[in-house]
Amino acid sequence: MNTIKKKVTIYYNKIRERLWYRPLVFCLVSMAAALIAHQADETRLNEFVPTIKTESIKGLLDILSSSMLVISIFAVGSMISAYSAASTTATPRSFKIVITDDVSQYALSTFIGAFIFSIVATVAMDNGYYEEAGKFILFIITLIFFAVVILTFLRWVDRISRLGRLEHTIMQVEDVAFKSLTNYVKNPLLNALPLSDDMTGGESVLSTANGYVQHINMDALQKLAKDMELKIRLNCLPGKFIHENFEIVFIYSDHEIDRSEVVERVNSAIDIGETRLFEDDPRFGLITLTEIASRALSTGINDPGTAIQVIGSQERLLFLWNDEVENSTENDLLYDCIEVPKVSMEDFFEDAFRPIARDGAKNIEVMLRLQKAFKALETINHTEIKAAANQHSKYAFNRAELVMKMKEDLDILEKQCLFSK
Repeated sequence: MNTIKKKVTIYYNKIRERLWYRPLVFCLVSMAAALIAHQADETRLNEFVPTIKTESIKGLLDILSSSMLVISIFAVGSMISAYSAASTTATPRSFKIVITDDVSQYALSTFIGAFIFSIVATVAMDNGYYEEAGKFILFIITLIFFAVVILTFLRWVDRISRLGRLEHTIMQVEDVAFKSLTNYVKNPLLNALPLSDDMTGGESVLSTANGYVQHINMDALQKLAKDMELKIRLNCLPGKFIHENFEIVFIYSDHEIDRSEVVERVNSAIDIGETRLFEDDPRFGLITLTEIASRALSTGINDPGTAIQVIGSQERLLFLWNDEVENSTENDLLYDCIEVPKVSMEDFFEDAFRPIARDGAKNIEVMLRLQKAFKALETINHTEIKAAANQHSKYAFNRAELVMKMKEDLDILEKQCLFSK
């Protein structure tokens, strides 16, 4: 049951990211609203409600139908421009995040829903579907639609003015990365066992697909291990690119097993796709932010301020390990037949800082901000973070030393390095 629930949740989240999802839901709701008003005619409400002229309701519905379609087309055009700007000025990887903007999707859904409502209600009225109570309820619903549309439009105008802007896109990417990294810091082993020295070798299971690991169904792997009395060691995590000859897991058993069934069930438990997803991939958000900084530091753009802003975002994200002990749920062991590798802290630092150190090596302001970030991260009570901060501080300085021509700049930079203590 848990496996089915998780699969449904994953597919539901994927559907929610589609641009058509919310408009479809709002269209169904608006059609229901137009038809439900008829139910009031079957009650005693006809005896109490005031008489509403058909012309007044049709006038309001005509305004909705004529204006909402135009506004919907305008909204789509504005959103496409914002999405294009985000992909161009930031990175194409940010497109998935920008397109899921709740305010914009809600606005577009409201406009289209109001248009559908006006059409359905107009057709129903022209065919005598409503009596006095139905007309009164329809009039109230129409006024509510007008109020919702106006408030939504005002809110959406404020959002669309920022949607696709570089600073806003960075904030959106940081927010998504924060959620993914928070889940990882709390549960780096996916409620399974860490890799042990006892389990070495083992029989490998090869992937049957090429692509990125998007999700691992731990329930399915645990059930497989229990059914066949196996021990499973994962050799991949979400975000890993694998090929058909890649050893995705190693299995350990002291008896004969149906290998073909194991291969089929293991591969069905590991979702492979063409692109990386942010939800289960803690490194992808850091990589996307770094791509924004690298583009900003390119010769054609030359925007060190954006790179400095991204460094601040990376620093905030890595500070999630500052509360690792308090937030950890690693001891909630649910999958005692599975061993899971951890993402090394070195990988996180390389994703977050190495491209910035490479592309910003000539810029003293960027390199100073980078060294200050390393100094701040070194204060975290975490052995791996301290080691990575020291290593990348030296790496960044070595990069700068190769390209900076001003000795005074190098002297200032060296004073900020961790290894100069």
